[in-house]
Amino acid sequence: MMAVVGRLGRVLGPQGKMPNPRSGTITFEIAKAVEEIKAGKIEYRTENRAGLVHVVIGRKSFEVEALVENYAVVLEEILRVKPASAKGRYIHSIALATTMGPGIKIDPSRTRDLLEERETEPAFV
Repeated sequence: MMAVVGRLGRVLGPQGKMPNPRSGTITFEIAKAVEEIKAGKIEYRTENRAGLVHVVIGRKSFEVEALVENYAVVLEEILRVKPASAKGRYIHSIALATTMGPGIKIDPSRTRDLLEERETEPAFV
């Protein structure tokens, strides 16, 4: 099928939708791939020159707790993969945005222990 899909590379490539064995979109182990996706596997893209990370943490229909948990997990993962050679402040700024909406700036120093704070606070009304 890659011969057929390969012709669409000029359209799918720039959009980030081109199937790729490294990203797991081409596999012979279909059951394993489906299990990983159902378990919550996410992919994030990075722009090395600008130092940006693009990742989906949820949808509008998610509960507040689920969004906070997803945000905390993504933040922990980014800090976990931090290279040892990176010195100083690793995360300078964070902005959350809907697909076509404006970005909301978030202070990264105040969100480190977000899950612990969330568990001790009373639920939102």
